[in-house]
Amino acid sequence: MPQGMQQPVRVGGGSARPGLRLLFMAALPMLLAVAAIVAVVTVQSRAAAEREIAALEERLLAAKKEELRNYISIARTAFGAIYGNALPDDARAKREVMQLLAAMLYGQDGYFFVFDYDGWNLVAPRQTQLINRNWLGLTDSEGTPITARFIEIARQGGGYHTHLWWKPTTGEEAEMVTYVIGLQDWRWAVGTGIFIDDVRETVAAARAETEARVRRSFLYFGAITLSGLLLVFLSGLTLNLRERRLADARLKALTQRVFDTQEEERGRVARELHDSVSQMLVGVRYALELARRRLRAGDARAAESLEKGIDTLSGTIQEVRRISRDLRPGVLDDLGLGPALKALVEEFGRRTGIETEFQTVVFRNRLDQEAKIALYRIAQEALTNIERHSGATRVSVMVRGHKQGAILRIQDNGHGFAPQAGARADGAGLGLRNMQERIEKLDGTLRILSSRSGTLIEAEVPLTHMLPPSSKSQESA
Repeated sequence: MPQGMQQPVRVGGGSARPGLRLLFMAALPMLLAVAAIVAVVTVQSRAAAEREIAALEERLLAAKKEELRNYISIARTAFGAIYGNALPDDARAKREVMQLLAAMLYGQDGYFFVFDYDGWNLVAPRQTQLINRNWLGLTDSEGTPITARFIEIARQGGGYHTHLWWKPTTGEEAEMVTYVIGLQDWRWAVGTGIFIDDVRETVAAARAETEARVRRSFLYFGAITLSGLLLVFLSGLTLNLRERRLADARLKALTQRVFDTQEEERGRVARELHDSVSQMLVGVRYALELARRRLRAGDARAAESLEKGIDTLSGTIQEVRRISRDLRPGVLDDLGLGPALKALVEEFGRRTGIETEFQTVVFRNRLDQEAKIALYRIAQEALTNIERHSGATRVSVMVRGHKQGAILRIQDNGHGFAPQAGARADGAGLGLRNMQERIEKLDGTLRILSSRSGTLIEAEVPLTHMLPPSSKSQESA
């Protein structure tokens, strides 16, 4: 009795271990995916935050630069009349402008400065130790040229320059943006600058806030993503089962279509054998029997009956060859796609009385066997549709190779059709579906353009189905 109770325990434990392993195998990829997504999103969030901070910094600097332009505009308005009416060597006018600029102070550190093009400082009201001294080679602590750059910008008409400068209120270097214009008649560089350390502080605060937000988002996103991935996993499992059922149904439908196509081809061959070959052989038999009776009777017309039977037999042989060629043209294997299509088009014209035109170009590279058969069958199907449905009087067929592969173009002047009819389930569009499936198998494209003035069918095979050039000769299209 105790032994009987132990058996279910062993069985239960043995089945639980594979279940745990399966759960772990399913959970591990999901956990790795979560980790990868969280890492990617974190990196993307940091990158987005850096872009936002850079945009903020750019906007703040743009506002500072616009403020500088306004200051210079105010200064130009103030001395514009004096400068405009003065001569290049008018010392009195220069003195008035220097006094005017020296008096124009703003903020705690803002002022206007003037350097002449030789590097001499003429105006520096908050830093008077600079006045009447030549600062042409002046650079900041990082080696950025200052005075020479001011003069260069002034000669060009005006612009901005970023550098380090001594702050009047503290005496320490700080980053500054300067806007300089040139008074070309007096050879002056007039400018003013704004310290942007407050901009850097604002940007640093924004960066710290953004980092904190990214950390919070990381935690929230981790929890949300884990829950979402669990839902996606369950949904994906359900969808996978549904798609598998649909794929099975499509496979069954495709298999049935293959069977239907085979049966249709067999029926066509059977009809042709019955309607043509069988009838012609019956005619041969009757001609031969008639010739035999006439020979026995000594009738001189026996030779006539025999000749008629021979002619009918020759026609039968030609008919058998035609059916064989339709099933698998030997010229396609012997001479290539071009000659096979040419023979097909010429025979189509003779049989239907429709005017035909065939154009081709010698292929640089040879088509592989699969592509040749597909293009030949597409042409064969298209010509059959033209004969049965189009009412066309003229058909042109063109095949050639190009840099991307090979192309087959068939065009008629019939009354056209609705291409979407090929999707009907009643079998009316089976030929178009066969064309589409053949070209899709080759990873090619099939374009069908139809209107009341005619139909254009264009099949293109990619370069992957082109073989290297033959060592004997190029394939004739």
